[in-house]
Amino acid sequence: MSKQLKLKIITPERLVLEEMVDQVSLPTTLGEITILPNHIPLITNLTSGDIVAFAGGEHIPMAVVGGFIEIKKDKNDNTVVAVLADFAEHISELTDDKIEKAKAKAEELKKQMENKEHVDYEHFSAELEKSLTRVKIADKWRTKKYRK
Repeated sequence: MSKQLKLKIITPERLVLEEMVDQVSLPTTLGEITILPNHIPLITNLTSGDIVAFAGGEHIPMAVVGGFIEIKKDKNDNTVVAVLADFAEHISELTDDKIEKAKAKAEELKKQMENKEHVDYEHFSAELEKSLTRVKIADKWRTKKYRK
């Protein structure tokens, strides 16, 4: 059996994924990186996009918005990739209904952000980014094969 790495994706609300994978590609603020077993330790910022793990010949795609990535070794010298994301969900969770709601919410938030008197700009900006990321990643993976 080939060496694998442990991938753990966590949001403030829940543990999204914890499993052994062959590799994982992640969107960082400096560009996309792919992590393989025995990767050097690293801490970097996560940006909006899709995390794509590969295990057992199948892609495991996730929509993700913001956060941090830590790559380290555990006590057994296995590579561990810990993703602490502001938001993350598996592509299979993005139903057509959720995508339509995300599109509508994005449009509503864009209109609300035009009103400069709103004091909670950061909240609107974060919600808009989350909605737009859901739509973009769902569209990207709509015709591709992946593990449900």
